[in-house]
Amino acid sequence: MSLFTVIDSLVEERGLDKSVLTNIVCEGMLSAYKKKYPELELRVVYDETLEKLVLEVEKEVVESVENDDCQISARKAKGISKDLEIGSKVWIQFEKGEKDIGRIEILRAKQFIASSIRDIEAAAICEEFKDKEGTVLQGIIHKCERNGVVVKIQDYLAFLPKSLSIPGEKCNVGFPIRALLKEVLDVPRNENQLILDRSSEEFVAQLFELEVPEVFEKLVDIKKIVRIAGYKSKVAVVSHDSNIDPVGTCVGVGGVRIKPILKELGTEKIDIIAWTQSDESFVRDALKPAEINRVELSDDKRSARVWLDEDQRSLAIGKMGQNIALASRLTGIHIELVQAEHRDDLDQKLSDEF
Repeated sequence: MSLFTVIDSLVEERGLDKSVLTNIVCEGMLSAYKKKYPELELRVVYDETLEKLVLEVEKEVVESVENDDCQISARKAKGISKDLEIGSKVWIQFEKGEKDIGRIEILRAKQFIASSIRDIEAAAICEEFKDKEGTVLQGIIHKCERNGVVVKIQDYLAFLPKSLSIPGEKCNVGFPIRALLKEVLDVPRNENQLILDRSSEEFVAQLFELEVPEVFEKLVDIKKIVRIAGYKSKVAVVSHDSNIDPVGTCVGVGGVRIKPILKELGTEKIDIIAWTQSDESFVRDALKPAEINRVELSDDKRSARVWLDEDQRSLAIGKMGQNIALASRLTGIHIELVQAEHRDDLDQKLSDEF
């Protein structure tokens, strides 16, 4: 296979500029020749007619040649150009150097060329995706690895680390997937430059923007999201239009808007809560799906005691205490649960005493 064919295939497969790629190959080979002949002025050019690289050496026109590598006689120089005089410089094909290069020099050239191509591809990926950082992209699962998932987005490969995946979700090659473009690295790390994320609150926020037009248009604002990926997200929303119910708008008629989001998150649940300036109401709603009887805030409003029936306690706490933990994070208030009958006993004692 000729060099011309190799360059053309790289241009087609990787979308590289042909002239840039040709220059890289020339520079790579030049670096190899300079290692072999550091004392000479050399250059490498690509002859498209011959479909080959040509090594040239700069020679000085002299009366009597002492070093054939860097000098040429005036008689021979006149055969190249009548304008050449003693002391002139002229570039001539250096056939000796082309034949004399060894395997080590060729290996260095290959390393230089491969490194340069990677740098160009990295710069191209940055230019293509940098302004998409922080948005949700759709791709196809390309490969399942032990530490994450390789996703094909357009003609590029992105990486979804296991640490940024939704716990428990399956990896099925060929299946479509949506993920947040978390980071575009200037230089690939472990061959990965586009880093994806499906476990963050921001991913959920972006899904709401995609599925709920009012959120995208800022008629409904997402005030705060707290999330335990794979278990539940709690989303506090507020409307700037009195005619728009923020919760109903996000759910949609028959759940038409929330269902695509839930499908994307797998088994993860979502509680949509109307944001309010009333801390008591906010704490009450944040503990959904539990039904709350009463909420009492401390004087500094940093903690709250919540009364509820015994059959609602497990709902308020949630699996491994995750529901109450999310509610506390959402409201910014430490929540203590109190059984309703304990409140009744206290009221009865007070009545007896007075």
